[in-house]
Amino acid sequence: MDANQLTEEKVKYLRLLAREYPSIPAVCREIINLKAILNLPKGTEHFMSDIHGEYEAFYHIMNNAAGVIKEKVDMIFADRMTPQECKETCTLVYYPIEKIKLLKRQGIINATWYKHNLKNLTELAKFLSSKYTRSKVRKALPSEFSYIIDELLHAQPDEDNNQYIYHEKILDTIIDIDSADVFIEALCRLIKRLAVDHLHIVGDIYDRGPSADRILDLLMTHHSVDIEWGNHDILWMGAACGNEACIANVLRNNMKYDNIEILENAYAISLRSLTLFAEHTYPQMEPMEAALKAISVILFKLEGQIILRHPEYDMEDRLLLDKIDTKHRSVSIDGKEYALNDSYFPTLDLRHAYELSKEEQQVIEDLRAAFINSHRLRQHVKFLYKRGNIYLCYNKNLLFHGCIPMTAEGAFDGMEIDGKFYQGKEYMDYAATVARRAFFGRANQSDVDFMWYLWCGKKSPLSGRTMKTFERTFVADKSTYDEPKNPYYRFYLQEEYCIKILHEFGLDNSISHIINGHTPIKVAKGESPLKANNRLIVIDGGFCRAYQKTTGIAGYTLIYNSHGMRLKAHQPFESVAKVLEENKDIESTSNFFEMEAERVMVKDTDNGKVILERIEDLTWLLFAYRQGIIVAR
Repeated sequence: MDANQLTEEKVKYLRLLAREYPSIPAVCREIINLKAILNLPKGTEHFMSDIHGEYEAFYHIMNNAAGVIKEKVDMIFADRMTPQECKETCTLVYYPIEKIKLLKRQGIINATWYKHNLKNLTELAKFLSSKYTRSKVRKALPSEFSYIIDELLHAQPDEDNNQYIYHEKILDTIIDIDSADVFIEALCRLIKRLAVDHLHIVGDIYDRGPSADRILDLLMTHHSVDIEWGNHDILWMGAACGNEACIANVLRNNMKYDNIEILENAYAISLRSLTLFAEHTYPQMEPMEAALKAISVILFKLEGQIILRHPEYDMEDRLLLDKIDTKHRSVSIDGKEYALNDSYFPTLDLRHAYELSKEEQQVIEDLRAAFINSHRLRQHVKFLYKRGNIYLCYNKNLLFHGCIPMTAEGAFDGMEIDGKFYQGKEYMDYAATVARRAFFGRANQSDVDFMWYLWCGKKSPLSGRTMKTFERTFVADKSTYDEPKNPYYRFYLQEEYCIKILHEFGLDNSISHIINGHTPIKVAKGESPLKANNRLIVIDGGFCRAYQKTTGIAGYTLIYNSHGMRLKAHQPFESVAKVLEENKDIESTSNFFEMEAERVMVKDTDNGKVILERIEDLTWLLFAYRQGIIVAR
C-alpha cells in the first residue's frame, strides 16, 4: 500500500470508519471475521410466485421450507427413527403450538416426550446452523431464550462429560418449570428461519384467493425477503394511490371471484354506496350481479378517460363503449360487428360515452376515499414499496414477474414519454420510478394514470398482453377473448435472446438465469418450467386453486443453495388439520436441474462483493493506523 494513494476524500471516509473500529485490534478482529465469512457456503434462497391470496398453502410451504425441513430430518434421524416418527417431528416443527395441544389431548405428552423432542429439535437446529457464523445464528435466536439456545447449540464433548451433564440439567429445568412448550416453539421458529436464508416473491400476492392480506402480514415478519411486483400487486398499489380505474378493477376482480371479504373485512372498504346504486340502476338483477355490472361500466368509462388523456399509450382500440349499438345489440371491434350478451346500459350516453353519470361519480368518489384512507391497505402497500421493485438482480440472477417488452423482430421495445424513448432496463427503471412517485410524491395525474397502464397496458412489463376485459364481459363471441401476448413470450424460448436480456442488465450470461412468474406452466400437458436451455425458469405452477386444473400441480418453489438449483413441484395442500392429525405433508417432487461443479461460497455472492469492499476499506484503515495518518485509540 502507498500513502500517496490516500486522497483527502479517502482519509475523510477512513476517519468515519474509525468511529466504528477505533483501534488496531478492532480492525484486525473484523478483517479476520469477514475473511472467514467469505469461505462459508452461500445461504439458501427460495423463489415463489403467483401466490394469489392462497394463504394456507403458502403458510404451510413457509413452515416446511418447501420440503427442505423434511429432507434434513430424514438425513439426520432416518437411522434412529421410524418414518412415522420422522413425520411426527416434521409436524412438530411446522406447527408446534397446535401439535402440542393435540398431543396433550391424546395424553401422549410427558417428561420423557419433552426430553426426547427437545434433544431432537436442538440437534436439527445445530445441523442447520452449521453453514452460518455464530454471530449470524445469535442474531436469529428468539430473544426470550437466546442465551439458553446458544449454549445448547454449541455443546462440545469434554473429558468428564461436564458439558453433557450441564445441558441435560438445562433441559430438565426447562421441563420442571413448565417452560417446555414455549421453548419448543422458540426452537421451531429458529429451525424454520435457518432453513431459508432469503426469500424472493416474484409477483402476484393479490387477487383470486381470499387472503392476500394475511400473506402480507406474514411476509412483514420475515427476516429477509424481497418482492418483484406483479400486475395484480401493482393494481392494488395503484388503487392505494387513488387511481380510480385501478380501484374499479380491484372491485371487479374481487366480485367476479366471490372474494369481497378482503375488501370489507380485511381493509374496511365499504361497498354500500356501490351496492345501493347498483340495486337502483339494475333492479331486475341479483344484488351482487348488479354491483358487478355497475362497477364494470364505471371501469370502462374510467379506462377510456385515461386512454384519451394519454395517446402515447397507443390503446385507442380499447375504446369500445362509444362503439356500442344498443338498437342492434352489437359493438364494433376493429371494424367488425359483434353481438352483445347484454345491451342494457342506462347510465351510458353514447355522445359522451366516457363521462360518468352524477351517481357513478359519487360512487367512485366514495370508493376512492375508502381506499386511500384504509390504514391496513396503506401499511401493506408501503411494505410492497419498501421491499419491492419491478425487477431485481440478485446473486447473478435476474428476477421479474412479467416480461421485458420486445418488438416482433426481437428488439427491446418500450414507450416514448416526454420526447424520450425508454426501452429495456431503462424502461424498467423508469416504470419503477414513476410507480414510487405515484404513491410518495405530490399528486401528479400522469404518474397515477401510469399505475393503471402498468396493470394492463400493451407494453407494460408487468402485464405482457393486451387485456380483453370488455369483450369477456359483454361480447358473446368467444373468439374475441384472445389476449395477444408480447413477443417476449416467443423469444424467451431461445437462449440467445435470454442472454441478450441478461447482458442488458449487466449480468454474466454464462452463469446467470432469468426467473419469471406470471404465466402458469401447464405441467399436465407436458410443458416444462425450464426454458431456453435452462437459461430461463418460469415458477408459476398454480398456487391459485383456479389454475390448478390447468397446471396439474399447486405451485413451484425454486431453491438455490450452495450446491446448485432445483425446482420443487407441490401437490395441492389439503388442510392444517390433516397435517396435525395424520402428519400429512404437502407432496413435493424435486428436480435438480443445475449442479455446481464447486460449492458456491459467500465470496461468490453479491454480499461477498460487499464484504470484499469492506475488507479493502478496513485494510486501508489498518494501514492508516500503522502509518500514523489516523491515530488509533
